[in-house]
Amino acid sequence: MRLTTKAQLERRVRPLITTVLSPKTAVSLYSAMRINFLSDLKEEVPQTIYNPPPKLERILWGIKFRSPIMNAAGMFKNGECYEMVALQGAAAYLGGTSTFNGRVGFYKNGIFLPFVPYPGSRAASNWLGLPNEGDPFVSKRVRTFRRVQGCPIVWSVMASPDLQEDEKLPRLVQGMKLHESAGVDLLEINESCPNTSHRRPQDDDLANRLKYVRENFLNQRERRIPVIVKLSNDTEAEQIPLILDLLFELGFDGVNFGNTSTQYKKRRKHIHPRERRLYDYFTKTFGGGVSGVPLKESSLTLASRAVEYLKQGPPSHEFHVWRTGGIETSQDLKESDIAGISLNLWFTAYWEEFGKHGHEVYRKLYDKFLSS
Repeated sequence: MRLTTKAQLERRVRPLITTVLSPKTAVSLYSAMRINFLSDLKEEVPQTIYNPPPKLERILWGIKFRSPIMNAAGMFKNGECYEMVALQGAAAYLGGTSTFNGRVGFYKNGIFLPFVPYPGSRAASNWLGLPNEGDPFVSKRVRTFRRVQGCPIVWSVMASPDLQEDEKLPRLVQGMKLHESAGVDLLEINESCPNTSHRRPQDDDLANRLKYVRENFLNQRERRIPVIVKLSNDTEAEQIPLILDLLFELGFDGVNFGNTSTQYKKRRKHIHPRERRLYDYFTKTFGGGVSGVPLKESSLTLASRAVEYLKQGPPSHEFHVWRTGGIETSQDLKESDIAGISLNLWFTAYWEEFGKHGHEVYRKLYDKFLSS
């Protein structure tokens, strides 16, 4: 059976699995299914290439992005599926988040890499723990990509929470240099992962970490590869001026709001009543991050306010604002465009739409975007 057919069948039974089975059984089943699905997805290649209409393209930092949307970090940790994403018609491909050292990921209550969707809420939860093979290995894989014209490669990196404090930043920079050498077009530093003990972006030492990256990477770049910083959807809007001033001063090239959320009480109101038992079980048992529609308002508000502040006093270099969280429809793309947000990234809704449309996932979205 083709993988796209399996995805369509799973989508139909998903509401029953998440509301009828016990929460632990549902999480156990979906965590295993997710691992198997992603393993099979590595071999999936569309039969034809879809090139988005030229009117959708945008040029950022001299790089052509074919459209306003691409996958978010966490979808393809180790460089899987570049060709698939490129042939589907995504704006670009984002790999990672990776760390310098390989990480197996989290295991608890007999469940490896806990994950569960909330289909009635168009949301999901995960507690993965940054599983990845490590920057030295995944950067080698990037070198083997058969590049598709018009599909840039973006890579997300993070200082590993496994390493000693005096190792974290040197290894982060070493990983960034490996990806730069491998030919990625843009780097994203993940400062917002809720699945580790990594410090939150509002902590005082965010500035010290970013200053280290400036001195040891930005000021030593072999080529002008843009570097953006991803922050959480739980960031307070009042912090935006301070955060952007810091990024402007240090020479970073953009900001991405945001990542999954750990504000479980705040996001719970967006969860369908029939799915709250499952939601409460997951957040109390594993924690992790909430994704999907519950973040739609936050991501738009934070990214929009960042654009507003950018317009008031832009830095001397090119700087862009990206949006991640709750992106699912052509209307979301239009709202981002109206706000001046340069690029959108999706995760939860991508899989929902893949279950509907298979490899036509981007074509269907763009058709609605252009016709509305």
